[in-house]
Amino acid sequence: MATSKKTAPKKAAKKAAKKTAVKKTAVKKAETKTDQNKTIERTVTNRITATNQRAPSNATPTDDSATHQLAGGDVATLTTQQGVAVADDQNSLTVGDRGPVSLEDFQLREKIFHFDHERIPERVVHARGYGARGYFENYESQSHLTAAGLFGEAGKRTEVFTRFSTVAGSAGSPDLARDTRGFAVKFYTEEGNWDLVGNNIPVFFIQDAIKFPDLIHSVKPEPHSGFPQAQSAHDNFWDFVSLMPESMHHLMWVMSDRGIPRSFRMMEGFGVHTFRFVTADGESSYVKFHWKPKLGVQSVVWNEAVKINGADPDYHRRDLYNAIDSGDLPEWELGVQVFDDDFADRFEFDILDATKLIPEEQVAVTPIGKMVLNKNVDNFFAETEQVAFCTQNIVPGVDFTNDPLLAGRNFSYLDTQLKRLGSPNFTHIPVNAPRCPVAHFQQDGHMAMQAPAGRANYEPNGWGEQGGPRENPETGFQSFPARETGEKRKVRPESFADHYSQARQFYRSQTETEQRHLADAISFELSKVDTITIRTKVVASLRNVHETLAQDVADGLGMSDLPEAAETACEPIDLDVADSLSMLKNPPADFAGRRLGVLVSDGVDASLLDAVGRAAHDESMTVDLVASTRMGIADSNEKALEIAEKIDGGPSVLFDAIVVLVTDEGASELAAMPPAQDFVSDAHAHGKFVGYTPSARPLFEAIGIDPVANPAGYIELDDSPNTAAKLIEMCRGIRAWDRTIDG
Repeated sequence: MATSKKTAPKKAAKKAAKKTAVKKTAVKKAETKTDQNKTIERTVTNRITATNQRAPSNATPTDDSATHQLAGGDVATLTTQQGVAVADDQNSLTVGDRGPVSLEDFQLREKIFHFDHERIPERVVHARGYGARGYFENYESQSHLTAAGLFGEAGKRTEVFTRFSTVAGSAGSPDLARDTRGFAVKFYTEEGNWDLVGNNIPVFFIQDAIKFPDLIHSVKPEPHSGFPQAQSAHDNFWDFVSLMPESMHHLMWVMSDRGIPRSFRMMEGFGVHTFRFVTADGESSYVKFHWKPKLGVQSVVWNEAVKINGADPDYHRRDLYNAIDSGDLPEWELGVQVFDDDFADRFEFDILDATKLIPEEQVAVTPIGKMVLNKNVDNFFAETEQVAFCTQNIVPGVDFTNDPLLAGRNFSYLDTQLKRLGSPNFTHIPVNAPRCPVAHFQQDGHMAMQAPAGRANYEPNGWGEQGGPRENPETGFQSFPARETGEKRKVRPESFADHYSQARQFYRSQTETEQRHLADAISFELSKVDTITIRTKVVASLRNVHETLAQDVADGLGMSDLPEAAETACEPIDLDVADSLSMLKNPPADFAGRRLGVLVSDGVDASLLDAVGRAAHDESMTVDLVASTRMGIADSNEKALEIAEKIDGGPSVLFDAIVVLVTDEGASELAAMPPAQDFVSDAHAHGKFVGYTPSARPLFEAIGIDPVANPAGYIELDDSPNTAAKLIEMCRGIRAWDRTIDG
């Protein structure tokens, strides 16, 4: 179709306009893109500028209040593990303020990578522990007993590392679980490391190491539910021990107050097994090791332990740390029971049976040295977690016996370190490294820390003096040449068959208070057992220990009739009462190392508070003030007081004795506060000694306690200088057990 002359110019003009518009759009887009690029560039530049700034302009290297804290002066520069200085430890590298994180941020990757691998497998047993450094000082030469160099001369000191622990609970479990406590000491001797790996109970649950996995499986959280944690009060554990009568003696100890110690510092330690001492001439004697605490042996009661776990799950850890930190150094004497084959043959039981002990009345414990813990660790993980104890680590002058449990432990303790620490080179870790010269041809492996020089990595070799170390028959370890005969068989010796006589001796040797606590503990544990037949089997076994104990437990469970006594492999015998087995028959000489909690109110009598403090200080006690608030409390002289605990965070279960020093107004205020009521009522129920002023009576009346009508363990303090001293003198009795008996 023909186009008119008028239409053609219009179309041409339209086309030209369209081309112009396209060009303008393209230019605009290009300009926009350029602007966007400039914006990104400016953003990145600003971001880098902000990052490089790192801190406010007024920040200084010592400005602890700033988020960005700068190096300079005595403050070291933060680096990566490769030694590269870190400019900004607060921000990841991003594209733009709100853009993606750049994968090139090697500092971020390294930091997260290491964090993700901080944890190592916790110990299967003894996971919950706490350690400290110290020294062992020998009293007199014991060369007539042993060739071990650490016992060779009077006054000789040997560096030690000691770790205390619970057995069953995980690393995060509370300190006051009812459990056996580990008591392991590593001696860094001049002849190599010696590990004395014991417990706070002198006997073990089992006689043969082949049952150790079963024992631990039974006491750990039940596999189908994953609980209970750090508790033996469940069906699996009591089912196992009801079928293993050899466990009965250890049960008596762990269900006694020994299973809930007041402090690591107030715990005995035992080597458990019978070892050998060997002289330089090759003469051998048997030896059992004992640790005796300087502060005496003390425990808490069960209700108290439960409340401590809630108030301070780290109670034992904190106690040990604070004691060392304040200079109140924990101390134990190392004692030995030494005996020969003649005694071993006369003794009622087999000295190789780890479920038996030798009463001190039959073989006295002779002190040969002392251990003092004088330094807390610098780093908990590097030392307490990575320390590796092995019962196989002995030195010349100490040797093993044929105890079958010890033989199994010698294998297990070494084997577990490879799994837990990840390398056979765990002795390169400083806390495990011997302090004496080390020379051998063991090489390589994960995380090898040493670089041996020379071509010889074997022996014998022909390289002479360049060929490395050689054996030394004169100073090297020599096993005692005990003569052994017999057939290889899977049997228990008949001499291991009596499982009840020493359990009975332990029970009969306790005071009435201790016997009651023991029965209450077993009743409580069995009350958590759902299977009636398990409860019945345990009570049946208890009849072989003592009829009174069995009846008390049955009464606690509401059991109407006692079951028939369990069958025994041999008839139990009545052994002599051994007072050495009782804690309460062997009280400490004083109240040193204990903690006194003083509940005060604003305006407290300054002179009386001072008198109590001086009397406690003279006894080497720690005094902590407790009040309704941590600030704003002053004495009658208007002197501001340093309050250690707020009343709802400092219950009386954290203290060994309490004093209530309050004004009339303060007593009325505290009487209306449940935590203050608990402070007094718990101290009363747990048999603790209590000092008080007459103005405190409204607080006692609020909970129905009349210290005048029921004065056992109470003393009224007045302005005379003697009452504070009398309070401390009373406290040397540890607890007012007559109050807990009489009400």
